[in-house]
Amino acid sequence: MKLLEGKNVIITGASRGIGTGIAQVFAENGANVAFTYSSSEAPALALEKELINKGVKSKAYKSNAGSFSDSEALVAKVLEDFGGIDVLINNAGITKDNLLMRMAEDDFDTVIEINLKSVFNMTKAVQRTMLKQRKGSIINMSSVVGVKGNAGQANYAASKAGMIGFTKSIALELGSRNIRCNAIAPGFIETEMTAKLDDKVVQGWRDGIPLKRGGSTEDIANACLFFASDLSAYVTGQVLNVDGGMLT
Repeated sequence: MKLLEGKNVIITGASRGIGTGIAQVFAENGANVAFTYSSSEAPALALEKELINKGVKSKAYKSNAGSFSDSEALVAKVLEDFGGIDVLINNAGITKDNLLMRMAEDDFDTVIEINLKSVFNMTKAVQRTMLKQRKGSIINMSSVVGVKGNAGQANYAASKAGMIGFTKSIALELGSRNIRCNAIAPGFIETEMTAKLDDKVVQGWRDGIPLKRGGSTEDIANACLFFASDLSAYVTGQVLNVDGGMLT
């Protein structure tokens, strides 16, 4: 039997990168996948078709996770279309990197809204459904930067560190109703975005990682699969570093 057979999952920001990788692995494991995108409609619709071809139900929704009203409307529509929500993966995120002395206030506010407030929005929106069914798994996509910080990413690091505190608090609040909340902190993951970096920069990253390679989207998806499935039925409030040993 597939690990997520028949489960209904929402993944925010799944039209590219890590989100796409998670959606693919989840569909292969029997999950019905609802996912959001903000502007990349063509890739989103292509992914929707790909997942349906794997034999599961899937639908792409254009939605701004940073908006509370959008998040509420999204959850209501997913419930109408799928009939339930078993897993929420808060994956939507952006970067607007700069040294603090050059960082505009709007660059800080936007990153906090999309990366952190979106987690509040979506978690609050699915909470009622999960409380009624007395089960659920919420997975928040943090970052090693949220654990150790990074120069030039004060806004991003603050948003990802905030996600960790939020994760642990929600695990305490909802644990008695069999709702689990965990976070994943990816390290250097090789995606289409990192492919645009200079080869020397990428190699420098790899050289600083104990496993001497970048991670793949599948590495992150497999960690999500663990937290979403019954394999982690007694695990909540945890942060799993998927980083090749960067923080060792």
